[in-house]
Amino acid sequence: MNLRRSASGLAACALGMALSVLAPAWAQAASFDLSTATIADIQAAMEEGSLTSERLVQMYLARIEAYDQKGPKLNSILTLNRNALAEARVLDLERKEKGPRSSLHGIVVLAKDVFDTYDMPTTGGFKPMATSQPSRDAFVIDRLRKSGAIILGKLNQSDWYGVAPSGGSTLGGQPTSPYNPKKMTGGSSSGTGVSMAAWLGTVGLGSDTSGSIVIPTTLNNLVGFSTTHGLVSRTGMMWSSPRQESGGPMCRSVYDCAAVLDVIAGYDPADLATEAGLGKIPSQSYTSFVAPTGLKGARIGVLREMVRAGPKHTEGVALFEKAIADFKAAGALIVDPVLTGINLPAALSDAGAATYERADAINKYLADLPPTAPIRTVEEMIAKGGALVKPAIVTAAQIGSLDHHPQLVAAYRQQDMLRAAMIEVMDKYQLDAVILPYRTVLTDDRPTAPNPAGGGGSSGEAANPLASYTGLPTIIVPGGFFASDGMPFGVQFLGKPFAEPLLIKVASGYEAATHHRKAPALTPPLAGERFDYPLAATGGHE
Repeated sequence: MNLRRSASGLAACALGMALSVLAPAWAQAASFDLSTATIADIQAAMEEGSLTSERLVQMYLARIEAYDQKGPKLNSILTLNRNALAEARVLDLERKEKGPRSSLHGIVVLAKDVFDTYDMPTTGGFKPMATSQPSRDAFVIDRLRKSGAIILGKLNQSDWYGVAPSGGSTLGGQPTSPYNPKKMTGGSSSGTGVSMAAWLGTVGLGSDTSGSIVIPTTLNNLVGFSTTHGLVSRTGMMWSSPRQESGGPMCRSVYDCAAVLDVIAGYDPADLATEAGLGKIPSQSYTSFVAPTGLKGARIGVLREMVRAGPKHTEGVALFEKAIADFKAAGALIVDPVLTGINLPAALSDAGAATYERADAINKYLADLPPTAPIRTVEEMIAKGGALVKPAIVTAAQIGSLDHHPQLVAAYRQQDMLRAAMIEVMDKYQLDAVILPYRTVLTDDRPTAPNPAGGGGSSGEAANPLASYTGLPTIIVPGGFFASDGMPFGVQFLGKPFAEPLLIKVASGYEAATHHRKAPALTPPLAGERFDYPLAATGGHE
């Protein structure tokens, strides 16, 4: 060993340490970028005093003006909260005096317009309900507000009740994809997908009846969580199927989805389905399961029965095979194939319950509105809406009592069979999750003609309501892009009931190993969205 060189190195090291101790606090700095900032990043900047909730709201309002109302005219926002800036200032003062209420304190939320808000109309995108003003918040909105979150606005969507082009509404028109304006945005949570892709807010809320979180999450390069049936309350939420309906977060990272789940998951005596979740919510935060190495040692099954073949699917299947290779490289043990022995696409086509439940579900929601609501029953909706009303609603209104309805019972039995089959294969192969592509065909072109059937805006070859029909939890993570049209591809994880912690672990592992999230070129950063800020001398944030 060269003792002189060693002694010199030690001296230099000691000098460096001394200088670092004497260095002023501003010598250490962190960078903030609104386009990639997670909830944790935003909270870190706020804790350092370099960002306020008021400024955060202002940045999102500037983006909404620049890109939703002007520029590419994304058309994802239906209503903005006029009091958002005032609420932000109150929350900033509260933070200064008492500290943050939760990890969502001062965070900005945009909600699909099926969630009741006491201070903004809830329309479902249906023009005759433009003035429908609920008297109280939906269960999840109430929880978000109590956590310190700001509900900045309500989002456009596939019309809940009216005839409109797929992904659009009679009230707000059609949203535009920020990745390819000629292509579909996906529905029914289309506005949530578009607004989150263009980072018009921090957090998005979507809802799902038969893939309405899965579809727009995939087509907008997002992470989306449709949770186990019964984990999240539907009280104060428009629905079409009590059996299938769920609400959940659509964000730009697994971490953010987990942070939202910490707030919105829980028991609600007004929604008896949430009894199933009692004792199933982990005692620690859902965010604690986020793990960059979450795929190491994980057992992941490839659900080959949901991977379609043929010329139309060549590019999509190649993307999925690349994803499987990425799983292996990240340390996962891949079980391929995993087979139920069922023709899953065919079985799913016979398993929808919303066709029969729709009218009763709508009546239940409308009955809870105040007397001032413009529509209180399905019959009033049909009378006042006329040709605007979806034929499916008119048909459902004629079904009558469901007490002895054989087709509904058959659909329930089909769903129970599918759920049991999926749980059985996951148990058989001791899997942490199964993976499948949401779609392997190219995205449909953006339609211009109204779609009488409504729906989520997905062709039959791309439709995938497996999670919705089984009530099992699913999370979507970006998986790359189709070279042919520039539209995103998504990898779907499906787990056993209440396996959200495990799905968060493996999904975050895949996210960290691949980094497929990419901001759309149509909505670049605006001035002031990126900045450096000094860290406190006490150590700062990593």
